[in-house]
Amino acid sequence: MRKEETELKEIYSLLFSKLWLIITVALICGAAAFFYAELCIPLKYSSHISMYVQSYSSYDDESEQSYNNISNSKQLINTYINVLDDEAVLNAVGVKLMQSFDYDMLAESFTISDGVIVPASIGNCITITSSSDTNALKVTATTQSAELSAAVCNTLAKVAPGYIRKAVGAGGINTINSAKIYRTPVSPDVWRYILLGALIGVVLTVTLIIAVYYIDNTIKGTALLSDMYNKPVIGSIQSFEIERKRKNSKLGRYLKLTDKKVPFSVVESYRSIRANLGFTLSTCDKKIFTVTSTRPGDGKSTTAANMALALANGGSKTLLIDGDLRKGVQSRIFGIKNRKGLSSAISRMANVEQCIYRGVENNLDILPSGPVPPNPSELLASNNMKEMLEELSKKYDTIIIDTPPVNVVTDAMEFAKKVSGTIMVVRYGKTTTDDVNEAMKKIGFCKMNLLGFILNGVKTKRRGIFYSKYKYGGYGY
Repeated sequence: MRKEETELKEIYSLLFSKLWLIITVALICGAAAFFYAELCIPLKYSSHISMYVQSYSSYDDESEQSYNNISNSKQLINTYINVLDDEAVLNAVGVKLMQSFDYDMLAESFTISDGVIVPASIGNCITITSSSDTNALKVTATTQSAELSAAVCNTLAKVAPGYIRKAVGAGGINTINSAKIYRTPVSPDVWRYILLGALIGVVLTVTLIIAVYYIDNTIKGTALLSDMYNKPVIGSIQSFEIERKRKNSKLGRYLKLTDKKVPFSVVESYRSIRANLGFTLSTCDKKIFTVTSTRPGDGKSTTAANMALALANGGSKTLLIDGDLRKGVQSRIFGIKNRKGLSSAISRMANVEQCIYRGVENNLDILPSGPVPPNPSELLASNNMKEMLEELSKKYDTIIIDTPPVNVVTDAMEFAKKVSGTIMVVRYGKTTTDDVNEAMKKIGFCKMNLLGFILNGVKTKRRGIFYSKYKYGGYGY
């Protein structure tokens, strides 16, 4: 039931966020219906005439005779309606109309075959109704000509009595007034078409949005992550958009919590993540964890950098290690050199103390990735890496390692036995459940402890993309 309620809430939220689209499509469809009604549908005019049914009988008592005439007339109404709608009556009406109107006018409203109006086409233009409380019949004719509509009613009223007497053998039908010509068109009902068009637009748009929601298997909520994988969501980060300093820059711009343009809500999100990390790592022997993602472009490096800043700002002596030896970016995020780094320290090309940049921010040190080695996976899996982490763990309260995406290379899994666990960054509306499922299989295979998820780039009413400027190139190895 919880999953169904979550889906309903997500669908409601999705429809609300797409309200502008629903309204736009409704207006477009309503406008299209208006032009269709005005330009494509011919105007139609109506006229009507009332006919009164009479039944003749002989009674001594005049009041009784009157009552029985009315009663008999009511019983005859259905019979009279059938007579008036008979092909012979309609054919007679058609003959008189051919004598009174020109061919072109008649052809606009009726079907003409061999110089004769088809009776069925006249019947389609006529509506005969009766009231249950009276002995009156109302005949309404609707055609493309006001004069023709009135003529149909009056002609039917003239030819009907003879056919009724011939068919029924008793009674009669009378009229008081003739049908009048009404110049105001009754069709098309423009407002009805507009409302119908707008309604169709709303239904189609909502149906399409819901269909895309169910077809789309990207992650769009924290509840889906926690329910499907039974792992906590450590935090979610809102999306927003800022301009690049250099529009033609291939590097783009990586956003840090220290940037002035970062919204307060995003800063608070990282503070919440910092608090949740404290609870998550409280039962772990090592305060060392990796940050990874399912694929490039999910924002795991920026997230790792900001998590390190949040922990450092909270008073924790923190070391951020760029464990992405193939495409490390932490040096660019923090504006430090990358001549020496993790690859240099593991391969013993330099002392680890010489590779660490100290005091990059208050309580935060950075160990960049260093020169790209020919064997990244082997270096990360080596004993040198293990010994180095054990030594560094004695000097820092928390160590964060930024690692490559799990589904691209195996580098992140080489840390399985060296750290307390990993945090997976998932991109809202981009990362699919298939991506996460594949990553979970690999994490389970190497027996790595998944500490939880961070949902990145969550869309809110203030639309934008927090990490839209952060992009990885392809992993080449």
